[in-house]
Amino acid sequence: MADNKSLQDCLDAAYYYLSYRPRSEGEIKQWLHKRGFANEVAEKAITRLREQNLSDDLAFARFWKDNRLSFRPKSKRLIEKELRDKKVAPEIIEQVTEDIDDEEIAYKLGSSRMPALAHLDYPDFYRRLSSYLAYRGFGYEVIKRTAALLWQGKKER
Repeated sequence: MADNKSLQDCLDAAYYYLSYRPRSEGEIKQWLHKRGFANEVAEKAITRLREQNLSDDLAFARFWKDNRLSFRPKSKRLIEKELRDKKVAPEIIEQVTEDIDDEEIAYKLGSSRMPALAHLDYPDFYRRLSSYLAYRGFGYEVIKRTAALLWQGKKER
């Protein structure tokens, strides 16, 4: 009887945690552990959530990637890191992020910054654009190519 009560309490806590946004199973497990639930109770609750289609790491990883690319674009490397931090399995991360094109994302981000950078000379333009893109996790080569493309496009106007 007490076991069913603790399982129901654990499920209620998990439902509350999931009410804000989707979560990975690792996040749910970690959160339940912080709330003092025993590992076996948390595992049973996660199994029940999986049966109810409320916990699915693949769906969560897709949601996270789509959300990041739509609202806070970042590099593939940073999205992978965020998913690792959220305890998503490496094979799921690889599957979800395989179609991310850093060059395209960096170009879109850089294009959106062009109105603020258009008046600058090349060294200042490059410094500010590279800082902006580096903060979002893009590597040196991607930044260099993106800056060259945007500068050339600016000169052609």
